[in-house]
Amino acid sequence: MFRKIALACLGTISLGLAQTAASAEPLRIGFITTLSTPAGYIGEDQRDAFKLAIDQEGGKLGGVPVEMVLEDDGLKPATGKQSAEKMLQEGIQLFTGINFSNVLMAAAPTILKKDAFYVSLNAGPSVFAGKRCDKNYFVASFENTSLHAAAGQAANEQGIKNIVLLAPNYQAGRDALEGFKRLYKGKVMAEIYTKLDQSDFSVELARVRDLAPDAIYQFHPGGAGINFAKQYANSGLSKQVPMFLPVFSMDLRMIQATGNAAEGVYSTALWSPLLDVPESKQFVEDFKKAYGRVPTHYAALAYDTALLIASALKAVDGDLNRADEFRAALQKADFKSVRGNFAFDTNHHPIQDYYLTRIERDADGNLMPKVLSKVLSSQRDAFAAECSL
Repeated sequence: MFRKIALACLGTISLGLAQTAASAEPLRIGFITTLSTPAGYIGEDQRDAFKLAIDQEGGKLGGVPVEMVLEDDGLKPATGKQSAEKMLQEGIQLFTGINFSNVLMAAAPTILKKDAFYVSLNAGPSVFAGKRCDKNYFVASFENTSLHAAAGQAANEQGIKNIVLLAPNYQAGRDALEGFKRLYKGKVMAEIYTKLDQSDFSVELARVRDLAPDAIYQFHPGGAGINFAKQYANSGLSKQVPMFLPVFSMDLRMIQATGNAAEGVYSTALWSPLLDVPESKQFVEDFKKAYGRVPTHYAALAYDTALLIASALKAVDGDLNRADEFRAALQKADFKSVRGNFAFDTNHHPIQDYYLTRIERDADGNLMPKVLSKVLSSQRDAFAAECSL
């Protein structure tokens, strides 16, 4: 009789443990990104790459069951902030996904004031890299001006003596041109600022023609960048004045949409699908198998961000209440980046390499960003010294 009672008790305990395990909810990660508007393809690539990392672990990151809670910010700062507020009320304490700096600048302070974590997979406004750095704010992509500084160095190496700069008039656009000028040694003939949602650049192109520079450097992401490149080629300027730009202004999707207008364009980048890094080659293969397309750099950075988060979740067994340990694990960046060299500086922004690529046709006739050179190695951003962390 005693043995039967004991076995019954053990069965009850086992059932209770099984029910507890079954009822344990996955860690929810707030993923706010741009899925609508002409820039929606960027958010799609970021979402898909982040999801790929989760799927590869069978619904986990770092062995911890996770759930992506997805919201479309519509490229509107107010919407991004509202999404963050809603998720915080629902108990979410870990966020990522925001693509545009104006949206991040509205949402991030809301998240950080609640002592939650934000890990950026793309936007890296310079104002948060220096004096306004935060213990719970990590940028797995770049500080906004850094890639543009690499472009300035690339222009030097290509012998460009006179240049015209163009960018939309918002935080990332202003950061872009300031970054370019940091390392560029030639003459900036003009700085031309456009509207963020501008589609017709005829006035700006007429001014470039009048100035007759050795080259232009332009930063227009998404749909605006496609329109700019097409109009630049149709105007005939591309045959006279080479175009330099950051990868945001001519990613793989934009190359496909732009067609022949992209050929010969110089682009600075953190990553290329042709980069000779084992982890990158595997990622490209896995992404193509999962989604039937070549990943953009947005996807590569999102995948890296998922791996970074996975490494930190593993260190704390998914318990974000162990905030100091989670923060230290993020800072350690114990993962294999598809970019190769990767480490965090004291301001929680990357120390990494930057490349110059040129859009050329591969053996199959497809336009792809061919890596020409590494223009900066293990480069720190310019604001780390201002951060008190």
